[in-house]
Amino acid sequence: MPVSTNQLSVNPLASNATCTDDNTSNPAKTVDISHILAFLGCKTPKKWLDAAVKNLPIIIQDHANCEKKAGGTAMNLIFRYQNAEHDELQRKLAQLIREEMLHYEQVLQIMTERGQPWQYLSAGRYAGGMLKHKRTYEPEAMIDVLIIGAYIEARSCERFAALSQVIDDEKLARYYRYLLKSESRHYEDYLYLAQSLATESIDERVAFFRGVENELILTPDGELRFHSGIPNWI
Repeated sequence: MPVSTNQLSVNPLASNATCTDDNTSNPAKTVDISHILAFLGCKTPKKWLDAAVKNLPIIIQDHANCEKKAGGTAMNLIFRYQNAEHDELQRKLAQLIREEMLHYEQVLQIMTERGQPWQYLSAGRYAGGMLKHKRTYEPEAMIDVLIIGAYIEARSCERFAALSQVIDDEKLARYYRYLLKSESRHYEDYLYLAQSLATESIDERVAFFRGVENELILTPDGELRFHSGIPNWI
């Protein structure tokens, strides 16, 4: 989704900022993510939410990592697929990079305001668990990468929504609601691009990765990350 001049000029972290679906002052309006839930096929388990609430610094740090990785991945794709055949892909990836890096900067601001120092966190199993199923020939490899990107974006939105309902930090909850507005359509962009590169329907491949993604979310996981599975210590 493009970053509008509105998004760049309005600071969602300001105390008087609102994070509704139309940037008005009505806090009762929320973003409808029913289409995201339908796409994902499963919700975040309560045990993950319980662990996340008790370990917000880890979640915030990994969120920063995710925003930076998303921008970096899109940048790599821009350089890998830079020809006239992928003109639309180039434009959408450029928009994505701009938005993800804006969010990265905002999460860094949150960390500073909370007095939270940067810490190293190893990558969780989530993205790698899907990427190991990526096909190795083109354009199928690119199609799989875009479908995986759709699931990462959709799961991020679902967790922003879930976290905003349970954390006590209203400023952070407001920021997560703001991200719903700006990111809730990203997964659709990824799916559109994937289908545009394919010569037949990608539905079967989307369904395959839904099964992979759901298993990663619903099975025990030894680490707590933004996209991790059920904590195995609870």
